[in-house]
Amino acid sequence: YILCSQDLLNQDHETEKRGIGLVFQNYALWPHMTVFQNLAFGLQIKKLPGDQIKKKVEQALALVKLEGLESRYPRQLSGGQQQRVALVRALVLEPDILLLDEPLSNLDAILREQMRFEIAQIHKESKVTTIYVTHDQTEAMVISDRIAVLENGRIVQLGKPAEVYSRPANRFVAGFMGTTSFIHGRVKEIRGELAVVAVSKGIMITGRNSGLETGQEVDVAVRPENIRFLWEAGQRSDSKENTYEVRVTRAAYVGELIDYQLDLAGSLIRGKGEVQKKLAPGDKITITLDPEQISILKG
Repeated sequence: YILCSQDLLNQDHETEKRGIGLVFQNYALWPHMTVFQNLAFGLQIKKLPGDQIKKKVEQALALVKLEGLESRYPRQLSGGQQQRVALVRALVLEPDILLLDEPLSNLDAILREQMRFEIAQIHKESKVTTIYVTHDQTEAMVISDRIAVLENGRIVQLGKPAEVYSRPANRFVAGFMGTTSFIHGRVKEIRGELAVVAVSKGIMITGRNSGLETGQEVDVAVRPENIRFLWEAGQRSDSKENTYEVRVTRAAYVGELIDYQLDLAGSLIRGKGEVQKKLAPGDKITITLDPEQISILKG
């Protein structure tokens, strides 16, 4: 069920009377219609006067900066332009809810990044409640006010992007929202808001206590940005806690940084370091983990 304005909608409601605008993954623009005709079609079905249709279409195209393209056909538009036409075709009907089904998946990486911000701005200006379906975590965090993470068809966490990312409810959410490495262990000690976990080879990792109990099996979630490299010989961390010597097992150049795979007591974790200070496989280095940033999840 969906509460839409004052109506409680379900599958028994006729599709055309639900007040929901839909943008498909493949845009589904009518190829035999111009941009104007694509946008006007729904308004014509609603039997609006011609002058109102013209005004609404012009306003919709202005919203996405496509003025002057009214006479073009979809095949004459770029991928980004087609995506924007599909978006305002749904918005021009002034729906109560807008549903976007992975609308950027057909675009290349650079255009997709640009369109994230455009969609966020269009949403801000149109003020239409929008449900955005995506498997791209970055898209979700850039565009949304709140994120709902689904596992096997059920919502397992609902919250603001920063909350869902930094405080995942379970291992699925932690693994889905960004790059995360997991280290299995058992809770050794509870220290108020912190918990100490014993992992392999006698290593102890301290992280946030999320209602844990001593002896409980858990997964320690470590993200690349949680790892601080101690580059200089003899450099010390602020605390001996969560300080480890690791061995580099893989180093991949990804442009602005180096993506490392590190062996921590037999567990592999991902870290990111500066390009200027590149390590090679086999090198050893000391790292630290901030306990306040480490999630400990029930196994």
